[in-house]
Amino acid sequence: MNPAKFGRFGTSHQISWDWRAAANFIGGGSGSALLLFATLTAYPASPPLWAVLAGLALIGAGLACVWAEIGRPWRAFNVLFHPQTSWMTREAYVAALIFLLSVAALATGLALLAYSAGAAALLFLYCQGRILKAARGIPAWREPAVVRLIVATGLVEGCALLLLLQSAFAALQTEMLGALLVLVLLRAASWLHYRARLLASDAPQSTRRALAPAQLGLLLAGAALPLLAGGAALVLPQTVAFGVLAAIAAVLPGWHFKFLLVTRAAQVQGYALGNKLRRGHPLAQAR
Repeated sequence: MNPAKFGRFGTSHQISWDWRAAANFIGGGSGSALLLFATLTAYPASPPLWAVLAGLALIGAGLACVWAEIGRPWRAFNVLFHPQTSWMTREAYVAALIFLLSVAALATGLALLAYSAGAAALLFLYCQGRILKAARGIPAWREPAVVRLIVATGLVEGCALLLLLQSAFAALQTEMLGALLVLVLLRAASWLHYRARLLASDAPQSTRRALAPAQLGLLLAGAALPLLAGGAALVLPQTVAFGVLAAIAAVLPGWHFKFLLVTRAAQVQGYALGNKLRRGHPLAQAR
């Protein structure tokens, strides 16, 4: 569809979600993927305590930010009552499952419980992508490609954070570094796919402008720099600084993109002129 064919007016910025909602996607996505990679790299043993605690802390911090955003603390329990329709409800249940399984794994030492927590962490990351896609009134969120992009971004963040923690508490694994380089390429491809679909849609110009910095961040700072630094770290494995630089360069642009997506590119679509004047997509069938 040619976006210039239709006029759009009445576009507004949603005011329900602010930086605290973005913090949930940043902390939850990073923490869940960190748990996942900590579990995978520890197989067949249990993941290290420091990795589990860091993952749970990030997920908990993200959920705490959302709880603080609601304003009335007891209102947060309403999110538990709509599992049949709400991805936020499913995210909350999966988060509770992650904490229960992780605590049980730490208490009993059973690796199977830790693996189950890792699998639940991947499901948590998927729920976050579906939460955004379910927002039908916001073009930047409802784009189906956002699910793949959110998952890919979270995987990069979790892998990068595990590398940073390994550099502090253990030996940096070159296999993890190689995985990070593959993941940054996957995230870059997911971003290009998402951006192409968004630009081909009738998304508001303000949404396109809000996401413009992410193009530079995810491709240059978030892909080219990690590839260069990671490549140097693989050639010179004794120089830990290159691995640390690759991890930092990979994780920060992802956090920046999520902040832009939730707080800046959150324009409600308004009205469009198509065959008839109606709210939403100009070619949508009237009910």
